[in-house]
Amino acid sequence: MRNNMKIKMAIPKGKLQIEIVKLLEEIGLSFKSNERNYRPICSDARFEIKLLKSQNIPKLVELEQHDIGFAGLDWIAEQQADVQVLKSLGFNPVEIVACIPDDWDYADLKKRKIIVATEYKTLSDKFLSDNGFDYQLIRSYGATEVFPPEDADMIIDNTSTGTTILANHLKIVDTIYTSNTQFFANQACLDDPKKKAIIDDMLVLMNGVLNGRKRVLLEMNCDEANIEAVVNLLPAMRAPTVAKLYNSKDYAVRAAVKKSEVKSLIPKLIKVGAIDILEIPIRKAI
Repeated sequence: MRNNMKIKMAIPKGKLQIEIVKLLEEIGLSFKSNERNYRPICSDARFEIKLLKSQNIPKLVELEQHDIGFAGLDWIAEQQADVQVLKSLGFNPVEIVACIPDDWDYADLKKRKIIVATEYKTLSDKFLSDNGFDYQLIRSYGATEVFPPEDADMIIDNTSTGTTILANHLKIVDTIYTSNTQFFANQACLDDPKKKAIIDDMLVLMNGVLNGRKRVLLEMNCDEANIEAVVNLLPAMRAPTVAKLYNSKDYAVRAAVKKSEVKSLIPKLIKVGAIDILEIPIRKAI
């Protein structure tokens, strides 16, 4: 790659930034910046980084202002951004929901014109039109939950736990979209063989990190009489690794297993004769 050729990467500033920077650091990209710096320096000189609001990133990537970016699927859909999703990362899962005051009747809102406050104009228009509402949209700029009942009859907003909705005496009456963080690119960038090769390498490493987060490496020993029982208990990415111990008839066994299975698996392994069990984190599983 020529020295003047950069891959421009847009990262959302704020809560998502922490998760994304952690993932990028685990694939070998580190950043130097301070709290007020929107252009951190990447350890890999092939990348040029800019921090932006998540809402702005999909359209800017479509317009080729940036080659690759991270944002919620909701903002890609809201902006109808023509980008190529490369990986659904699963970070910050949220639902886009319609909410009304908790003592109101949802059916009554279709009998009159209503005011709806939202940051999601595109998604809201589709939902309200498809469901036969007579409505007027008000664009909110944060704190959407404070609008009802005085300033809006309904809000359409994102939620991860529903806690804020309940705290403001609202209830969810419909879910209109589900979202989590996506890694995406514009098509022009992917049509450039040199840029695409670097992005493909990023994807391999990202997949390795995300797979590794779901698994741990279990290592154990067992005697010859119990080897079949131990191996039969072990799930693995392909098959457990089994080797004879030096100057012994006993065996060493190793398997990458899902973290969710470890709690129930270790007591079973002990019961069938596994000893010296080690649980080891996995940084990448490729």
